[in-house]
Amino acid sequence: MTPRTSAAPSRRALLRALAALPASVVLLGEAPGLLGAALAAAPPSGSATRYTIVPFLNSTDGTVNVYQSDDATDFRLLKSSAYTPPSNRIRDASILRHTDGYYYIVYTTHTWQDTSTTIGFARSSDRVNWTFLYDYPVPIANLSRAWAPEWFVDSDGSVNVIVSCSTANDQWIFTPYRLRATNSALTAWSSAVALSGIGANHIDTYIVKLGSTYHAFTKNETTKYIEYATATNLTGPYTIRRTGDWAGWGSYREGPALVQLDNGSWRIFFDGYGDGSYYHSDSHDTFATWSAPARLPGISGTARHFTVVKETVSGGPALAKNVRRSLRSANFPTRYWQVQSSLLNLPVVSGSSTTAEKQASSFTVVPGLADANAYSFRDGAGNYLRHWDFRARFDANDGSSTFAKDATFIARTGTAAGSIRFESYNYPGDYLRHYSYQLRVERADGTDLFRQDSSFVPVTAWD
Repeated sequence: MTPRTSAAPSRRALLRALAALPASVVLLGEAPGLLGAALAAAPPSGSATRYTIVPFLNSTDGTVNVYQSDDATDFRLLKSSAYTPPSNRIRDASILRHTDGYYYIVYTTHTWQDTSTTIGFARSSDRVNWTFLYDYPVPIANLSRAWAPEWFVDSDGSVNVIVSCSTANDQWIFTPYRLRATNSALTAWSSAVALSGIGANHIDTYIVKLGSTYHAFTKNETTKYIEYATATNLTGPYTIRRTGDWAGWGSYREGPALVQLDNGSWRIFFDGYGDGSYYHSDSHDTFATWSAPARLPGISGTARHFTVVKETVSGGPALAKNVRRSLRSANFPTRYWQVQSSLLNLPVVSGSSTTAEKQASSFTVVPGLADANAYSFRDGAGNYLRHWDFRARFDANDGSSTFAKDATFIARTGTAAGSIRFESYNYPGDYLRHYSYQLRVERADGTDLFRQDSSFVPVTAWD
């Protein structure tokens, strides 16, 4: 499949300007270091992947919403104004599922123009109802601002918060520090240790660990680009390996957060504060190269600065394998998948259809060629459903890795009872959907119409 292939003021300039104004003017099985990431595989039959975010809003930093998604692309509102702290503000909330089964958020407690020497903590048993725990004074001498705290769970199980801090001698120059929890209740913390090598004037530092290497993504406040650094110790020394527009994300980006998707690739989310959008971009080669940034549908322009918790939960779609099935459109229930000249279309099929038409509308559901938890589909001639130039078609398996990925689809819950949506394995966020009664692979746009057009009901095979 062919890949898809005026300057905003800096945050520091905005902060300086805002500070000068009067106040009245300014309105899961977990893998260590991955913030609750499940293993990289499609969820098994009857289970589902669940991604949760708790962003503050573009319209207010007094509360946060909770959103969830099964594909890390199409986030839907779970609860609005789910948590409002008893005092102060809430910005930059980072979410963690702890070993005690509770969800925790840590967040910035004050808005831009205020001195901010604490970070806040809240807890939830269900991601919907949150309880304030405490505001923690970050133990740094002469502290002016403690911002953008991010959870990091190390491979030894230790729980850390990476927080961007500035001191009174230059309140707009931030350096990343590590706080380590000294008890399992997450109420006591170590002294703050600066991450060496990243250096001053970096903010929003987010870390993942792969093997023995710590990978840090951090915003350079001078250039406004997200930079990439690595180290063999959490506190460094880090070596900054990529600067400037190295990933093609553009400038005026902040708040990077990463999650590993079901196909093993990595997705980064970041706040495009310069243009008012929220973006995501994927890497299939462990951070060396990245896809072109795509605007996050549905919540772009509403959500601000979040991190993601990924879990595998029960209640997902179930589809038996090695069984013949026909696939009916959820919103056009007289229309079914059918092979026509190797292409997959959606004609009307009924009891009066010819035997050939019924056979062309029946498929064998088999384990995914690229992931046995996912799905592939074979027609009566033994050819496999795959995407090519965004079109769904049936071709003979050539044994290549590319073909296997093109022919593999991850099952996501559909809009109607019993319906399933089929996400492209190698183009996360793209789905099989019908358009003009043709089946194509297209990027989810966050609309109900797209969800309906991409929902299909497996039924007894016509043949």
